Amino acid sequence: MSDETKTRTQSVQGTQNLQIQQLFKVMVDNGASDLHITVGTSPGMRISGEVIRVKTGPLSSDDTKRLIYQILTEAQRSELEKNLELDFSFGVKGLARFRANCFYSKGAVAAVFRQIPTQVPDFDSLGLPQVLLDMTDVSNGLMLVTGPTGSGKSTTLASIIDRLNTTEPGHIITLEDPIEFVHTHKQSIVNQREIGVDTLKFKNGLKSLLRQDPDIVLVGELRDVETIEAALEIAETGHLVFGTLHTNSTIQTISRVINVFPADQQEQVRTLLSFVLQGVVAQQLLPKKGGGRVLAQEILRMTPAIRNLVREDKLHQVYSQMQINQDATHMVTMNQSIKRALDKGFIDPDTAMSYSNNPEEMAKMLGIQKK
Repeated sequence: MSDETKTRTQSVQGTQNLQIQQLFKVMVDNGASDLHITVGTSPGMRISGEVIRVKTGPLSSDDTKRLIYQILTEAQRSELEKNLELDFSFGVKGLARFRANCFYSKGAVAAVFRQIPTQVPDFDSLGLPQVLLDMTDVSNGLMLVTGPTGSGKSTTLASIIDRLNTTEPGHIITLEDPIEFVHTHKQSIVNQREIGVDTLKFKNGLKSLLRQDPDIVLVGELRDVETIEAALEIAETGHLVFGTLHTNSTIQTISRVINVFPADQQEQVRTLLSFVLQGVVAQQLLPKKGGGRVLAQEILRMTPAIRNLVREDKLHQVYSQMQINQDATHMVTMNQSIKRALDKGFIDPDTAMSYSNNPEEMAKMLGIQKK
């Protein structure tokens, strides 16, 4: 981190008169992705993947409650005190939008705030590959974007939805918890529904969705068997569905979708998934040399051969199939994506090894001899 950034993060002094708006401004000024507020330490800001403390002194339980309650409505305060958890999003005029998760730690109120860009990131400016748009050039099916928390899944999906909104006359419905990027009506009509605000639960929103004449559906997170089953049904009935999961590879994603169902249903799910799945993108953000982060993506497309492997329960053969005729399919493994970032000088070999989901293969790619 630069000395200038460190200086700016040290500009907020003391805790007694500290205001949450001050922290949001420091967060935006420093390009921080997340703000952490918890008892016993000073506020932390994640900048280029690293959590840096703001020099205010440790926060007491009174401090954390006062800061966090400054942006909560009475209803939100009651929900937090009742459920001990609270998710929501909000905007600060002239500054940015934020996603908040409030919770309790050691009996005190704590929170993490994620900064959301005011403008939906443009697909091209993110440097996303054209193959992602090619995969969505269909009228129906399921596309999944996966990765760990903070890997940019929401940003990738928002840019794809924005591109479809710009080019496709139709109806886009999103179910999100909470709403992050705000989409305006362009070529499409866009209805964004927030869980707990516009519908009580994902289950409720999905149940009524087919009566709302959608063309494109975004389900913020496929978190359980009910939401996955509903997403498959919506895709099967002629709609293009997008969703996210917290999985680290494309093959693991397919396995997770199948294995969430009871054993006696898995053969049927494999067959259905082999027909409706259009592709899976697994991604992570790697720490970049000199600061910042670089996107690495594993891209799986459902070729006829891979559809057969899914249907026949031969997922162990998919990885090798992904590497056949890549000039035509534009598929890429995570190791190949990481190696490209290394070859371009964005990351170092240690980073390549630590973020690889197949370290033995990566070691061979880097010519590293095992001891």
